[in-house]
Amino acid sequence: MYTIVEIKGHQYKLAAGDMIDVEKIDAEVGATVDFDRVLLVGGAKTVVGAPVVAGAKVTAKVVRQARTRKIIVLKRKPGAYRRKNGHRQHYTGLLITEVNDGQGNVAKAEAKAKK
Repeated sequence: MYTIVEIKGHQYKLAAGDMIDVEKIDAEVGATVDFDRVLLVGGAKTVVGAPVVAGAKVTAKVVRQARTRKIIVLKRKPGAYRRKNGHRQHYTGLLITEVNDGQGNVAKAEAKAKK
């Protein structure tokens, strides 16, 4: 079973067990976060929301809070003017643990042993 979820204004295609990076969410590492803006649930039977699927929910575990690689921005103008800026975006790493389609079907991620 897969789903399309809206998280902080962006849409993601997810399934149980997926790892994704999203814009920063205010949550501690190890915390559980629920998303109820489910736009579509696919599988044996596809359910499209209008605008969201009633009762559908995606549960994720916060794995990390970090920053992306540094992006260098150079600005140049005619003459000798040059300006160098850098930017690092904050993001949150999520592990999708459970997908609920709102009709009683639930897909869960398998528990993987840590090495």
